[in-house]
Formats: sequence, C-alpha cells, structure tokens
Amino acid sequence: MSVTINHQSGSALIYILIAVALLAALTVSMMEPAGQQTQSQTSTNLVSEVGGQIDFITSAISECVLTHPDQDSELTATEQKNAPYPINPKDSYFDTQSADPLSDTDNNAEHIRCPGNPGGSGSNNQDHARIFSGASGKFLPAPPNLMNTWEYYNGADGVFIMISSDKTDAAIANAFAKLDDKASECEADVIDRRGLGAYDVTTEAADPFVRSCGAGQICFRHWIILKPTVTKHQDAGCP
Repeated sequence: MSVTINHQSGSALIYILIAVALLAALTVSMMEPAGQQTQSQTSTNLVSEVGGQIDFITSAISECVLTHPDQDSELTATEQKNAPYPINPKDSYFDTQSADPLSDTDNNAEHIRCPGNPGGSGSNNQDHARIFSGASGKFLPAPPNLMNTWEYYNGADGVFIMISSDKTDAAIANAFAKLDDKASECEADVIDRRGLGAYDVTTEAADPFVRSCGAGQICFRHWIILKPTVTKHQDAGCP
C-alpha cells in the first residue's frame, strides 16, 4: 500500500514539473513575438501613412500640372528644369516676384507653388499660388511619427519628393523597404546613411537644387519624373 502511495506522489510531482516547464516555455514564446508584433505593427502603420502622404502630395502636384499647363512664361531654363512642374520653393526667382511671403528658406513640400496658377495681385501677377494652403483647401498633414518633413525637388535629375528619419527604430527601415518593393521599378529608392556621413542624392551640388540624406539618416525617395541621365539612384539598373 505504501509503494502505491509513493508511486502516485512521484507521478504527481513529475506532472507538476512538466506543467511548470511548459508554462515557462509558453511565457517565453509569448514574450518574444510581442516585441516583434509591436515592430511589425509600427512598420505597417508607417507604410500606410507614408504611402498615403505620397499619394496626397503627388495628386496635388498632378492637379496643378493638369489644371494649369501654361506655366509662368518668365521662368527660364535655369529655374525650370521640368515644365510645367512646380519649381523649387527656395528658388531665388521668387525674390523678384510679389509672392507672399517671398522665397522660402527651405524646399519643404508644404511650400510647393503651382507655376501656372498666378494666385496673386502684384504688378506682374506672377505669384505662384501655394498648392497647400487655405486658398486651395489642401493642407499637408504633419509627417508620420519618427519622420522628418517631406522635401520637394525639381532639377536636372527629374522631380521627386523625399522623406527621412534619424531615428534608430528598425520599423522605419522595414517600412521603407516595403514601400520600395511596392513601388514600380525605379519609381522609388532608399538611401541608407545610418552610421555614415551625409550623401548628396542629386547631381547638382548647390542651392536650390542640391538634396542630401543627412549623416545617420535613412531616406525614402519617390520619383515623379526620372531623367535617363540620373546617376544617384540607389537601385541597380535605374534609370
């Protein structure tokens, strides 16, 4: 009788130990994917937000081009590399116009002006109307979390918008990679300068045309026009 009792006690102890081991294993398995799930969700959200803003900005630019194909006739080849697309917001051309305000101090996408839409009341009436303003009824949302503001470029390489981040969250690189994969061939590229110095991503190296991906940053670029002479595209075989 005593042997039976000892056997049952031993069996019960084994079951308890097995249960504890299984619980520990389950706890570990649940904890590890939690971080992965969070990163995956952040990446998914960024893909959605960045992709949505690309569509919004490019649609607004397309509306400008289609609605006002006859751009400002005084623009020269120095200022306008890709007619009738908006010229760079920082271009000194605006210094001589009655734009309000005069030339912007940066080339952020929020300051893009439509060259075919005067939108002004100056003596020469050549105020290029802002695409994103109260007058247009379009407002550029704040950049997604962890991101810097969108930049706009119109130059010898073509026309593009670019967004960057200096944050170390792995979800950012994952999101940019997914956006690059979703885009058509050569339509987008990723410039990764994490752990590296700044890199000029344009052929031109002077204002208002030069654009750089800063030291320690990772940048995503969406091309609207890609010239066949581009040498700074990060994907092999592009253009």
